[in-house]
Amino acid sequence: MAGQSCLVANDWVCGEYVSSRSQELIDATVEHIGITVVSVLIGLAVALPLALLARAGRRFAGPVLGLTTALYSVPSLAMFSLLLPVFGLSAALVVTGLVLYSLTVLVRNILAGLEAVPEDAREAARGLGYGPGRLLWEVELPLALPALMAGVRIATVSTVAMTTVGAIVDYGGLGGLIMSGLRTDFKAQVLTASVLCVLLAVVADLLLLGLQRWLTPWTRIRRGRPRRTPVEKVAQAA
Repeated sequence: MAGQSCLVANDWVCGEYVSSRSQELIDATVEHIGITVVSVLIGLAVALPLALLARAGRRFAGPVLGLTTALYSVPSLAMFSLLLPVFGLSAALVVTGLVLYSLTVLVRNILAGLEAVPEDAREAARGLGYGPGRLLWEVELPLALPALMAGVRIATVSTVAMTTVGAIVDYGGLGGLIMSGLRTDFKAQVLTASVLCVLLAVVADLLLLGLQRWLTPWTRIRRGRPRRTPVEKVAQAA
């Protein structure tokens, strides 16, 4: 029928849906972003000490890497079901599950970055009187940033996707719109929320890539000359 509303026709692409449900879409997007950011930040805070523990010796590396890999292999529905008695139907349940899933990538990338730090950088820093803590924060972690940030990017994109599963406990951001749209065969809602999820993942990855380039200027060349790395700065000071 000519002039029929795309909402009435239940079209996949419907500008009328976007304009009439804009606040609902904004609220779901904000919730999605919030859950993702909190989950990745907590995951990073947990992954760093685990990576340091794994680096301390082989007797720790095996259990740490094995545990994080085992957690990642647990299906999402099973993971949330196991956490349900502890956290109940809450956002904490979703965040905890997402944190556990992020550990595999974050721990492995942080560990790989730390192990790739040149020994001469450590020796130069120790020669200047750097203690273990200062050595870690001022030399090792800066040099491990490329690998660390690569892990954060992967974990963030994965978390954006996994957050949608939280819709089963009513804390899934855009996933809630996708699930309700599937139940009611609301095509425009399913497609719009899905596209927003993809856009969130792409934008997050681009922002983190920009942050990575800003934090690691020595990995690119400016005006034909490579920027000094933390290794060169320590060596020059020595």
